[in-house]
Amino acid sequence: MWQNSSTIRQKTCWSSRHHTTDGDHDRIEERHHTVCHKVDWLFSDRRYADEPRFPHLAMIGMVETRVQRNGTVARERRYYLSSTKLDAKTFAAAVRAHWGIENRLHWVLDVVFHDDLARLRSQNGPQNMAVVKHMAMNLVRNPKGKHSLKVRRKLANLNPDYLETLIRQNGR
Repeated sequence: MWQNSSTIRQKTCWSSRHHTTDGDHDRIEERHHTVCHKVDWLFSDRRYADEPRFPHLAMIGMVETRVQRNGTVARERRYYLSSTKLDAKTFAAAVRAHWGIENRLHWVLDVVFHDDLARLRSQNGPQNMAVVKHMAMNLVRNPKGKHSLKVRRKLANLNPDYLETLIRQNGR
């Protein structure tokens, strides 16, 4: 994989690189972050219907990962579009921060709201419940107190006064 990416780098505009290695949770993960600031080659006078446009595109980023766990190796390549020019090290931090937020959100939805057990699979049900769960999560997350999110959710279910307090706190 690394050989293929170096060939791609030579043929295109990759301008900055950053490498990280982590070894925890019984795995070794290597990440190669590469950025390209020359994006003018993506734009031309030739247009077609429904062509995606990126008027503020400033950078393309690529992350190549190699994860070794229990003797097996998994490889992945992801691309990112950005409206801000970042060097590879800053880009790596931004990508990690983004996934940290995503993982934190999904962990709360799964642990506090049992999202993985939801059986809504058709029409608008999954999207509607996602909006409701996000709103509920934001309400429950806001108050400062000693109770966990799970306990706050249960209190809101059992105590109408507490539920009203949670709802009104954001209305001010």
